Amino acid sequence: MTAIEQHDNAPHIVYVEGEMTIYRAAEIKETLITSIAESAVIEFDLSRVTALDSAGVQLLMLAERTARTRHSELRLVAHSPAVLDVIELLNLGAYFGNARASTLRSASTAISATSSQRYSGNRK
Repeated sequence: MTAIEQHDNAPHIVYVEGEMTIYRAAEIKETLITSIAESAVIEFDLSRVTALDSAGVQLLMLAERTARTRHSELRLVAHSPAVLDVIELLNLGAYFGNARASTLRSASTAISATSSQRYSGNRK
């Protein structure tokens, strides 16, 4: 499922839930291109992506190029472990503006650990 959320003067937020693969490429492409055409700032929330293949990577690269061409800002946010694995494997962090996928993974792990400690500490 793909969903779009927008509030006044805020970026379009595009959520993809499930696979970002060849099987859903047409659906996701349409949503991405439409979002980029309608907003100057788009956040692509990748937290719910469970699988990413080469078609999914191509969609992300297309979205990045399209945003640059239209002078829009595309932000890839909340990378899931599946997304981090592929970005790291293909060394695409710099292409998407993320210095290193391993840095994103460390930040994601630290946030998860902090959240876990906060909730488990309240149960003692």
